[in-house]
Amino acid sequence: MSRKLKWSFIGVLLFAAVIFSAYYVLKVRTKSYSPEDTVTYVQDGLKLEVFYNRPYKKEREIFGGLVPYGQVWRTGANEATTFSTNRDILVDGSPLPAGKYTLWTIPDENSWKVIFNSKMYAWGITTKGEPSREPEFDVLTLELQVNNSYNTTEQFTISFEQAHDLVLMFLAWDKTVIAIPIKLSEETRT
Repeated sequence: MSRKLKWSFIGVLLFAAVIFSAYYVLKVRTKSYSPEDTVTYVQDGLKLEVFYNRPYKKEREIFGGLVPYGQVWRTGANEATTFSTNRDILVDGSPLPAGKYTLWTIPDENSWKVIFNSKMYAWGITTKGEPSREPEFDVLTLELQVNNSYNTTEQFTISFEQAHDLVLMFLAWDKTVIAIPIKLSEETRT
């Protein structure tokens, strides 16, 4: 191997190492501000799982401020939030087939649109700061009422709770709570 080619190869390797290190440091630093979490619900053969990143309020105005009203939100931070179900379900009465989806929302003062999208995105926003969501892959869009809480939820939280024959998936941050009702579809129950 010629000397020039050898040094070029070493230069490319060093450049790749620097880029990889910078990406790793950026990802670790970003994750410290909005750590990732996975929440799972398992009952009677139904498994629901959400992977998301949990930003903090930090004395900021959240909805209508940091998260603007009327605009698509990645429903968390960093990577696009994902929702998976191992069985066909009804979400607020609308069918959602078993599978993995990205979860998007459009917050508004009195109601939110909740969107299940079939495409997986590496990151929740583009390099231009716009949501990565491509609407042509939307599988289900719902509109749900906002519930206001007396207590402040400091860190964005998604949780599941059993309520009779329903599973409620809660999205909570600041003083805002959205309850998404989920149950097995009739075809899945038999």
